[in-house]
Amino acid sequence: MHFNLDFSAAQVLWTLTFAAVLVLMVVLLGRGRAQRFPWFTANIAMMGLLLLTTQLLLNRLPRITGTEIFLALSNVEVAIGLLVLVELARRSFHGLGKMGWIVGSLSMLAVGAAVLVLWGPWPAWKTMTGTSVLATIRLMDLAVDKGILLSSVLTVELGLSITLAGRRFGTGWHSHAQRIVIGLSTAALAQLMLRGSLEAIGMRTHIHSQADYERVLDLRDKLIHANNAAYLCVLVWWITCLWFDEPGAAQAAEETEPADGSAATLEAAADPQGEPAAPATLETQKPTQSQAENSDPRAGN
Repeated sequence: MHFNLDFSAAQVLWTLTFAAVLVLMVVLLGRGRAQRFPWFTANIAMMGLLLLTTQLLLNRLPRITGTEIFLALSNVEVAIGLLVLVELARRSFHGLGKMGWIVGSLSMLAVGAAVLVLWGPWPAWKTMTGTSVLATIRLMDLAVDKGILLSSVLTVELGLSITLAGRRFGTGWHSHAQRIVIGLSTAALAQLMLRGSLEAIGMRTHIHSQADYERVLDLRDKLIHANNAAYLCVLVWWITCLWFDEPGAAQAAEETEPADGSAATLEAAADPQGEPAAPATLETQKPTQSQAENSDPRAGN
């Protein structure tokens, strides 16, 4: 019996990534992390939906329809990704004052806006304001591209901020928020490196033959696979870190429980009718005189 195991690198990476997304969703929901990080959980769920869409629907739908669905979902994912950054920033800098929040947010947005304007070309105004279907698709694609760039830059900035000042304002080195940001920063750096590498290849490569074109495509695919492999490692990192509780969480839970167990003792001492037994007092604990005489061995003398 012969099994056809001729899988491409893209198929293997897609399968492993989708499986890791499912496992991460189980960890988030099963370990109670989804309540603490709802937007991060929504982002992971949207990632799984995008993976299913690209694998199962795009090849079975008309080209324009499939592209519109994919770009719409991608824009939703970009918006959720920005909300994830807000969520992690609030949890990481809950000890920061109002003025610190304003200054820090404006500084990060200024850097992100500068990178957004200076990095990458912008289409003509007529292309952005067109009313045709192709113009709408180009505008949606531009929103996804620039949104991913802005989100990546802000993620790296947030990661550096938490690394340098997070411990001072309430985020420990081993907290879940800090570890999620580490993963996001790693994925963002890989995305920025991929973008820069592809732009450098496009600017410096001169295609003179079909062999040159195929060589460029092969190099591009390898870079994309490397980026996908980096994101897979980030998913494994999140699964491992979010499975375990934060340091000190068990001790904090023990401190909230009754230390002497008196409530459990009184409940166990309740009578069969369900009425709790009255607590012992000094009067009920003191023996009567007859009991003392009967129990005293010297009473018969």
